[in-house]
Amino acid sequence: MSTRTAQQNALAIHAALKAAAWAPSVHNTQPWTFAVSGEEVSVRADANRKLRFSDPEGRQQLISCGAALFNLTTALRCHGYEPVVRVLPDPDRPALLATVRLGEGSTPDEHTAALNAEIEQRRTHRAAFTDLPVPDRLVETLIQQAAAEGARLTPVREPEAIRVIASLTHAAQNAQSQNRLLALEVIRWARPPGSARTDGVPADAYPAEHVLIHPPFAQRDYAWRHDWGTTAGQAASTSTGVVALLTTPGDTRQEWIAAGQALQRVLLHASAYGVSAAFHTQALETNHLREFLREELCFGEYPQMIMRLGITFDTKGAVRRPLSDVVESASLP
Repeated sequence: MSTRTAQQNALAIHAALKAAAWAPSVHNTQPWTFAVSGEEVSVRADANRKLRFSDPEGRQQLISCGAALFNLTTALRCHGYEPVVRVLPDPDRPALLATVRLGEGSTPDEHTAALNAEIEQRRTHRAAFTDLPVPDRLVETLIQQAAAEGARLTPVREPEAIRVIASLTHAAQNAQSQNRLLALEVIRWARPPGSARTDGVPADAYPAEHVLIHPPFAQRDYAWRHDWGTTAGQAASTSTGVVALLTTPGDTRQEWIAAGQALQRVLLHASAYGVSAAFHTQALETNHLREFLREELCFGEYPQMIMRLGITFDTKGAVRRPLSDVVESASLP
């Protein structure tokens, strides 16, 4: 590392922090903070952005932070550094999820460069997809991408199993809509039209009216009695897409972080081929429904994400908090 200048190190860390901030997160809560000390970046969970009622154990928060960690290390590799990562390095500091230190110089391969190029391009979809099929070869590659990070991505092909997942999603959504605390928690992260907020789900990120697909997958009610949402591109989008489950062998905090890394690796690879993902976590926020999925459809592994993969021509912007909000001011490179 002696051949690297302090300015080069600072530029690489700054680029990596920007990339980390573009990770997907539940309700776009962006539930992370970062700190820089010399050549080391700390990734931390932000307790103020944890979903107290739908995610009391912090599982979804750590998956989100795992995705940010993947972006950070990918960007460092593309700036010529091999990152040295320690996950959950200090048991006495549970909010400290990982440390990433600048390691030896390296040259990124084409795949890493391709993933890095998609970090700011990838978007979450919240509606139906076009009827264009996701190629089977791509799905097989996505399975390999998840496995490289210690998780299993399982496409659900049987119509009966897809109906079960859709029904569980619908049941969980209906139950949550009747729970005032859960409903208010979702509303907190819904952005009205024209909002200047740099977090939460914008009003043009979901359809104004539910588009019927078979079987129907319930969407979050971000609009909550308002006429928010968009009609752009919905007429040509009627497909469910490929339903897939992301699972891990265990259910520890370390595996939640690994699931986030696997998820982001899958999403970036899919994005490079024009494929987007829609997420359905309602059933995973209810313990007995999640356990049912684990026993009946996940081969005994723990479901960490339910998603649909498909092709959409919708183009929408995205918002992220500035680095000054997520990086300790004294440590900004």
